[in-house]
Amino acid sequence: MLTRYRVMAYVTAVMLLVLCTCMVFKYGFDTGEDVTFMVSQAHGVLYIIYLIFAFDLGSKAKWPFGKLLWVLLSGTIPFAAFFVERRVARDVEPLLAGAAPDAVKV
Repeated sequence: MLTRYRVMAYVTAVMLLVLCTCMVFKYGFDTGEDVTFMVSQAHGVLYIIYLIFAFDLGSKAKWPFGKLLWVLLSGTIPFAAFFVERRVARDVEPLLAGAAPDAVKV
């Protein structure tokens, strides 16, 4: 469960940076409107998957609402998901290490 969250956090963060770059080209240089549309649609779908995985991880780790909200919103702030992902991994890994081997499904 942590691995799939981490993968989606990185994918979402990279796609958000690509989307920001596309937006600069679209609105700054009036080019790449079709590419921007495709990237925004892809980021939207990937962000929904990220939300599902992050919510699943947060509910199993019993995060307070504020932390869960911050993790969910980090996929919308450029570069934030990279930092939040590292913190989440650091916080959740001890919980996984302390769980019974058959209870951990990664």
